[in-house]
Amino acid sequence: MPPAPSFPSPFDAPALIARRGLSSLLTPDGELLDLSAEEAREKLSQLPPPLLVHGPAALRALDLTPLSQPVPWFDLLDLFLFVLPATTVAPTPRGLAIALGLTPPENVTADLLPLLCENLLGRLRAKADTPEGTRLRALLLPLTRAGWIWSGEVADAIGSASDPGSAHPFDAVRIWRRLPRWEETAPRPAPSSQPVSSRAARERLRQILGEGAEERPGQADFASVATAAFEPRETLGSPNVVLAEAGTGTGKTLGYIAPSSLWAEQNDGAVWVSTYTRHLQRQIEQELHRLYPDEATLRQKVVVRKGRENYLCLLNMEDLLNTATSRGNDGAAALLPLALLARWAEASRDGDLMGGDLPGWFGELFGHGTLYGVADRRGECIHAACPHYQACFVEHGIRRARQADLVVANHALVMSQAAWASLAPPGLPDEDAAPTRYVFDEGHHVPEAADSAFATVLSGLEAAELRRWLLGAEGSRSRARGLLRRLDDLVERIPSIDAPLHAVLQAARALPAPGWSTRLKGSDAPAAEEDTSSLLPLEEPELDNPSELFLQALDQQLKARRSQNPQHETGYISTECDLHPTTDTVRKTAEDLSRALRRLQDPLLLLTKRLEAQVEDDPEMEAPTRQRIEAFIRTLHRRAISRVTGWVGMLDALQTPPEPGITPVHIDFIRTERLPRTRGTQGDHDVGLYRHWLDPTIPFASTIQTPAHGLLLTSATLRDQTGPEDGEESWHAAELRLGATHFMKPPIRASLMSPFNYAKQTRAYVVTDVSVEIASLAHAFRALFEAAGGGALGLFTAIRRLREVHRRINEPLETQGFPVYAQHVDAMDNATLVDVFRTETHSCLLGTDAMRDGVDVPGEALRMVVFEKTPWPRPDILHRERRRLLSEGRPGDYDDRITRMRLRQAFGRLIRRGDDRGVFVMLDRRMPSRLLSAFPEGVEVRRLSLAETLKDIEEFLAPSSPVSSEN
Repeated sequence: MPPAPSFPSPFDAPALIARRGLSSLLTPDGELLDLSAEEAREKLSQLPPPLLVHGPAALRALDLTPLSQPVPWFDLLDLFLFVLPATTVAPTPRGLAIALGLTPPENVTADLLPLLCENLLGRLRAKADTPEGTRLRALLLPLTRAGWIWSGEVADAIGSASDPGSAHPFDAVRIWRRLPRWEETAPRPAPSSQPVSSRAARERLRQILGEGAEERPGQADFASVATAAFEPRETLGSPNVVLAEAGTGTGKTLGYIAPSSLWAEQNDGAVWVSTYTRHLQRQIEQELHRLYPDEATLRQKVVVRKGRENYLCLLNMEDLLNTATSRGNDGAAALLPLALLARWAEASRDGDLMGGDLPGWFGELFGHGTLYGVADRRGECIHAACPHYQACFVEHGIRRARQADLVVANHALVMSQAAWASLAPPGLPDEDAAPTRYVFDEGHHVPEAADSAFATVLSGLEAAELRRWLLGAEGSRSRARGLLRRLDDLVERIPSIDAPLHAVLQAARALPAPGWSTRLKGSDAPAAEEDTSSLLPLEEPELDNPSELFLQALDQQLKARRSQNPQHETGYISTECDLHPTTDTVRKTAEDLSRALRRLQDPLLLLTKRLEAQVEDDPEMEAPTRQRIEAFIRTLHRRAISRVTGWVGMLDALQTPPEPGITPVHIDFIRTERLPRTRGTQGDHDVGLYRHWLDPTIPFASTIQTPAHGLLLTSATLRDQTGPEDGEESWHAAELRLGATHFMKPPIRASLMSPFNYAKQTRAYVVTDVSVEIASLAHAFRALFEAAGGGALGLFTAIRRLREVHRRINEPLETQGFPVYAQHVDAMDNATLVDVFRTETHSCLLGTDAMRDGVDVPGEALRMVVFEKTPWPRPDILHRERRRLLSEGRPGDYDDRITRMRLRQAFGRLIRRGDDRGVFVMLDRRMPSRLLSAFPEGVEVRRLSLAETLKDIEEFLAPSSPVSSEN
């Protein structure tokens, strides 16, 4: 065994806080310097590796080249992850200090970093003589082998990493041997149907809030209204539906948690709370700590559920570890992120990689490829055949959810679950027991989520992914496992599945073969010269591959018919066209592909029937084998059969043009998308046939109305009410948009006003002299952010414009102490970006839709929202057809309603507490006055020049500016 490398000490290193403006550097001699980027680069070249926070961000700030692991600097985030795994922390010096219980100074300089380092090492020293210290010393061995720069200092704190002798030196990373194992429990009986009284809900809310909580007058009323969703159902297929609009600040989360938790306790059943994003799931889970402050009780009562692709897959982690260790010194660097993931996984609540308790900056520090590699993003789970099945995080979550009171899910999972329950073969249980009570938080997103969940897409990427799932890697370095490999041992046990299995594998060759995107790119023009040195030789594709011929036909029709002119000034070039009238080539290739897909569909169905028959005919089958077969049948339906069935239906319908004057059920069109340049997708674009429901709430209602007994849909923006006089009209429009009219029982309506005094706490402006040019736009953003002193959220309707503005304003603002973070620029996930924004009270954040909806940043950290452009709906084919057919003859009103709802959501980010105040700025001088009703009653919208706006904002946000106490 080679000797362990020697490492420097962080206390002999310079400490660095890198910024676009003046960086702070503490030299080894104790001199504290403020340096420009050029001076910092020169100084660092003469000094040992620095002590810093978030190395990749420091490199960007100093315009240095990114480096791979192991990195030549002491990143305190590495040490924090080792000492306090599964702990949320904003990846900044201030964020680290707060997470460690320290009070950082207002002006953070590099001399804070040694104090943070000493604090972390002190915590390590306290663990040295504990069982955790023993585990840490074992983990230190692979970290040392990987060249982790902290190894020497950590060894001094807890003791040297020792060779375990006869044990494998990397056993500390093999966490699946130590993780707790789940055990089966008796099935939970169906819940009873006892209602929740309004009085009980109010009392539960009072208990949750505790003494001294901020009083919110509408919160108790909201809890009372929500109880109607928990009334007993009177008729099959007719759930109780409650539409509850709760203005910002009402406290709706705890308002619906109160009756939900009561119903779950009284009826021994689960309430599923669904929201739109992973970030919002995390916010709801944090709120539930107030109901269940004890961590063990919280874990028992509450489960967060997401798709499998979000969780750590132990089998994939084992594959990566075996690959790294088999490569000797060449694989040593890959051990570093795996060892730190092992440290996190043993402390994690549920193994959630994406938006859970793994810090969102992990991928940026250690490579996103590692995270994708350890998650089951290819849908290849082998369930009970996996050697780590009983330690699996996903299986733990599924079983906990069956016994939990509250399951926090997302709209996509809830809808796919309901769809599967309606299509599942009789007698085949789902992973999750179907709930009878639902709460849809951020309910205004239900139509959007349904649109995505129930759409059908036949594209090159989708079809090639199915081929890879069925056939495996086909000669590349990919670890993709095909059907044959996943079912190999079952074929020996169940010989009857051998013939349909091989028929499936043969028919799957009609799907796009490896290299399809390059051939699509070159189908009508010479392909650009590409570097293919990183590719392994690919099999020659079939010359008459029906799916590739169909894709080429779609591409040719699209190129012939799409618009080549920019839409307005957005620079958006149309990348779609109507399907009808179709070309002869599209019709012919669609017919050929439909036949080929039927040849795939038939053996897939036969394979599932024979597997189902085996389960039914063998009552003595071992439970793990039965569970594995049932899970595989579910996966086969979800990933292959339902997809192929949808494709066949689309292709067959393509042969019959829609009849004029008949309102269609679906909207079919052709679209092209850019492809990431990765192995297997060397072309520049994908093309596909898309089918969306004209009204996506129809399948939503049809799939959920049978299992559901009660639904609560709530949001601050369910309605587009432009004035007191249009209450009935706005409710009617909301019911149409949310799909409430598709339920048999009319919904109960409720509206609770926000408790905030917006007229006193806010200002709103439309700036009249900022042009659409990027230079003018960037100047306005910079001036506004300076006037607010940071604490500003900039919202964009186009990613390209966001990136360009960020490029222009980032350095000058950071020079003044206002760092600018940006979605689609910084590699952190949205939740981490919001954590940083919330922690750094003088920072600025740029984002798009995800930052506009549902972000909760109370207090001084958010005091300005700036919109670069009126957020009109994107003028694509889908919107065109819906506004034409669903607007009740008023397409202009349809557009305005969508736009006002977006503005209302953006404005709602400003005021989250009674003592907040802030300003909303629209930089689009052409925003029509009819949209101004999006803002709360009493908010005066002023149309001013930029100079006048800046002066007004500075006066309003000045510390001495009075804020009304009438809240």
